[in-house]
Amino acid sequence: MSACFVIGIAGGTGSGKTTVAQAFAARTAALLLSHDRYYRDCPDPVRTNFDHPDALETSLLVAHVDALVRGESVVLPDYDFATHRRVEGWQARPRPILVVEGILVLSDPELRARCDLTVFVRCPDDLRLLRRILRDCAHRGRTLESVAGQYLASVRPMHERFVAPCEAAAGLVLDGMGDVGEQVERLVSMVVDPLRSIQPPVIPG
Repeated sequence: MSACFVIGIAGGTGSGKTTVAQAFAARTAALLLSHDRYYRDCPDPVRTNFDHPDALETSLLVAHVDALVRGESVVLPDYDFATHRRVEGWQARPRPILVVEGILVLSDPELRARCDLTVFVRCPDDLRLLRRILRDCAHRGRTLESVAGQYLASVRPMHERFVAPCEAAAGLVLDGMGDVGEQVERLVSMVVDPLRSIQPPVIPG
C-alpha cells in the first residue's frame, strides 16, 4: 500500500463537491488539496477562461500528489484571486488520506490515474447556477449580470465539454442535493473503515 490513499472529487460549480471534500477531510484528518491553488498567473483576467483546463497548472499538482504519495512534504502554491497571481502557500506533509478536489480534477488523465477512488458529485444545472449566483453575489462582490454572463460564456460550455463527461469515469457518484453528512459517511465507509482494518494506528478515529 502507498503512503496515502488518494481520492479525487469533482463535480460542476455549485454541485457541493467542496463542501463534501471539506467535511470528509475534517472527519478523517485527511490532507485536502484544492485544484484552485494551481491557477496560472493571469495578466488579463477579463479575457481568461478560468473554466478551461489550460488555466491551471495541473502538471504541478500531479507532481505534488506523487511526492506526497512517496511520503515527501511539498510547498503548496496559493492563488490570490484579487491579483490573479500565485503566491507561496504552506508546507504540506503527507497524511494517510489525500483528497484532491476541483471541477476539473477528473478531466485530466494523469491526475485521474493517481486516484485510488474517483468521486463525482452530481447536481441539477439549475440548482448549481442558483448556488453560484448566491455565492458570488454574497461573498465575491459580483453582480447578477456578471455572474450570468460568465456562466453563459464559459462556465456552462466548459462544464458540458470537460466536467459532465467525468461522471461516467467516477467510481462513486454522490448526490449534491442530499444531506452532506450522509454523503460523507458513504465515503468514510468506502475508504476509512477498510483502511482502519488494515492499518489501525494510521487512520484517526
